Amino acid sequence: MRAQAQQERLKEIVRRFPGITVTVLGDMVADEFVFGEISRVSREAPVLILKHRERTVVPGGGANAVYNLSDLGARVLPVGWVGKDEAGRLLLTRFREKRIPTGGILQLANCGTVTKTRILAGMAHTSRQQVVRVDREPGAEPGIAAQRQLVQRARASLRRSNALLVSDYGYGSATPELLAQVRAGLRANHHMPITLDSRFRMLSFAGVTAATPNEPEVEEATGIRIGEDNSTLVTVGQQLLQRMKLRSLVVTRGRDGMMVFSRGKKPVPIPIYGSDQVADVTGAGDTVIATFTAALATGADAESAARLANFAGGIVVMKRGTATVTQQELLQAIDQS
Repeated sequence: MRAQAQQERLKEIVRRFPGITVTVLGDMVADEFVFGEISRVSREAPVLILKHRERTVVPGGGANAVYNLSDLGARVLPVGWVGKDEAGRLLLTRFREKRIPTGGILQLANCGTVTKTRILAGMAHTSRQQVVRVDREPGAEPGIAAQRQLVQRARASLRRSNALLVSDYGYGSATPELLAQVRAGLRANHHMPITLDSRFRMLSFAGVTAATPNEPEVEEATGIRIGEDNSTLVTVGQQLLQRMKLRSLVVTRGRDGMMVFSRGKKPVPIPIYGSDQVADVTGAGDTVIATFTAALATGADAESAARLANFAGGIVVMKRGTATVTQQELLQAIDQS
């Protein structure tokens, strides 16, 4: 009965997603996938020659978190920037196709859209294997004028929001300094959950509500090797909770699931959902924080939000490429658990 009651509670949280609005302050990345069919080995160098078959461009990074929130049923207001280039136009088109407002996204002429190109190879009717990735990154972060506009647009979006998701990939849309300026205008709504996914500078965002790093990011931030030692993870997690003044911390651990830390409570381990033989981990962290944030925005506690994020993460890693989880898929996963 207890398990059934928990299932119903989690499903009720998911059903509330269409009633929430989340602002995403994040680095908008274009994930490009180029697939080629293996033809032969080149005479010029010991490399494969691929016959080009198809190309797709989908939202990545903070844009993938936006996409996930939309597919979960939430209303989402993205704030960030793209370049005035093909990749930027494609990202905006993708958002508009899902009726995601784009008024919070700047188009900058002096900064190209961050684009991560993955080349995949395979034979006809076989699985596709990534052989190389090429990243195109801007040479500099947005200027002062653009940063001011980002702050203004974020504040305007937050007046209509139940939560703020910060997706920091290091490209200038979600710096600690920008977040501090945005938060300065939140006095009237200071209880709003602020969640963080930061690749390289998690400790610089002290004072957010919650963070969802993976284990390697925790090790890099603290300089402490965790490995298979759960006691070390518990110690490090509790230290981060206090050091960053978080209400909750979710550490994702791949095939070992998650560990949830909440202020004043014992850490809770959550085993992996689904198979540990994953198809593709691309963008899984974006799915996790999107689901976790949506749940917090409904008023859910951190453990329940993490359990839903664990379901979502288990679903998305079984999909190829940068993918999302729908509200219906999440409800089905809860039933099947």
